[in-house]
Amino acid sequence: IRPIADLTGAKHFNEVAFEDVFVPSSALIGEMGNGWHQVTSELAYERSGPERFLSSFVLLAELVRVLRDNPSEQATIAVGRLVSHLVVLRQLSRGVAWLLQNGQNPALEASVVKDLGALVEQEIPDIVRALVEIEPGSAHTAELARTLHYTVLAAPSFSLRGGTREILRGIIARGLGLR
Repeated sequence: IRPIADLTGAKHFNEVAFEDVFVPSSALIGEMGNGWHQVTSELAYERSGPERFLSSFVLLAELVRVLRDNPSEQATIAVGRLVSHLVVLRQLSRGVAWLLQNGQNPALEASVVKDLGALVEQEIPDIVRALVEIEPGSAHTAELARTLHYTVLAAPSFSLRGGTREILRGIIARGLGLR
């Protein structure tokens, strides 16, 4: 097992190599020859949880704190739009949880949550940069600056973990009968 560091220096992913491994048939998960279906079914759990669209939430909360006393109309609209997107993503995520709880395969629905969630997560740092001028040495924006810095470095991974956009959109197209 070899950890893979992201741009922030954190290690959330690992490269795992297996050599000379025998797996007995008693350890088979799912049906023989149907591994891809099994994996994509299991990925629904990974793709649809709230952590898939809340990675930038701390930054959004910090933005609201900084803007609290005197938000511009542009800031109010932008924050309202982001919050409405997060509410919709939460409802979609709960819908996937319901499907899983009822024994259904929500690969399509989970892929939608993951794809849309990554878009919102990656949009938040851009919106923060557009709305707030961070002044060096300012105590009022220091925490926002630290959180923004970390989020900007982490943001590229938001659309990779759990499947790239191309993979997710392929699953969505297949689920809609377009492939």
